[in-house]
Amino acid sequence: MKKKLLFLILLCSFSIQKNKAQVHLSVNSEISIVTAGPGEELYEKFGHSAIRIKDPILNLDLIYNYGVFDFEAPNFLLNFAQGKMYYLLAKYDFKYFLASYKKDKRWLKQQVLNLNQDEKQQFFVYLENNALEENATYLYDPFFDNCASKLRDITQTILNENVLLNSNKIENNKTLRGLMNQEIYWNTWGNFGINLIAGTILDTKRNQLAYTYLPDYLYETFKNGKIKSTDKLINLVKREDILLNFDEIGNSSSFFSPLTIFMLFLLIVIFITYKDVKNKRRTRSLDFTIFFITGLVGLILTYLWFFSSHKTAPNNFNILWAFLPNLYFAFKISKKNSIMWLQKYVLILLLFLVLISFLWIFGIQVFPIAVIPLLILLFIRYVFLYKYLLSSIK
Repeated sequence: MKKKLLFLILLCSFSIQKNKAQVHLSVNSEISIVTAGPGEELYEKFGHSAIRIKDPILNLDLIYNYGVFDFEAPNFLLNFAQGKMYYLLAKYDFKYFLASYKKDKRWLKQQVLNLNQDEKQQFFVYLENNALEENATYLYDPFFDNCASKLRDITQTILNENVLLNSNKIENNKTLRGLMNQEIYWNTWGNFGINLIAGTILDTKRNQLAYTYLPDYLYETFKNGKIKSTDKLINLVKREDILLNFDEIGNSSSFFSPLTIFMLFLLIVIFITYKDVKNKRRTRSLDFTIFFITGLVGLILTYLWFFSSHKTAPNNFNILWAFLPNLYFAFKISKKNSIMWLQKYVLILLLFLVLISFLWIFGIQVFPIAVIPLLILLFIRYVFLYKYLLSSIK
């Protein structure tokens, strides 16, 4: 949803500034919702939304872009890990916005809103005030407060009860995770990573206005929206224009996709476990690797759940297979002599894997599809460990 960093940093140097005088838009002015198609980078896969204000009489053509961030900002990665992702609203000439998408070969279309003169002016004043340096920064959330949802909120704030965004043409009761999976191909590392760190909040069924964190759904919502005008309802969108007509960049996965890599790991573990059973031994280095890696992933997920501000991180039951205590038990399981309670611990891990299947079947949490080979891998090795440890105790 965000434009490329270096280009925007150059624009931001002159785009955010204080107004020296109040400008009044002419009757020929237009307020438009601009929607862009997806790009190549993960953060561009959802597309993008912005607001355009055009006034030919005033020689004004501005874009208001809530999707600006700076990788090189102080403590950017630390803030990101803590859920403190700071974005800002950048105001700049529309021609630069257009040129950037043309360069990237991403489609661009606009919806001119059906507003009266007073409503146009309110949009302009609101955005100008928001673009001031002291107001431009906001706490970004990819699912609840982003470039697209901002435009929905602004429209509802300005038009109040005069705008109707709900429509029977848009189905309700979809989940945010399901919608996200439509936008990012499931067998990619980006999709796997997002699903891995996101908890049950994304699996709650929601109404159509919650879908507008996605630019495509914001577009559909405004397309089907209505606005009150002299005691009657008219279309919220007066006119739609295609600004750039490129084919949409599709989703694809590489050979080194999550499913391919995890299937390879599964085959390796099956082979080693088969050899262990045949030779009545245990490959302790494999057990250490499995426990250590799953524990390390569990450490990250636990941190995000309990110590970060990410709204989507709590109640994430991926920690049932990526179990934090495995970090400790990795060093215990690697020893030749095992003790009874270690066998009981492995039994608990097996029960966790069974619990995951129930959580998935009943829709409490949908797990990334690519994790299935990992779950099978863990189940096979844990069953072997349980039996091996049990026999060694006897």
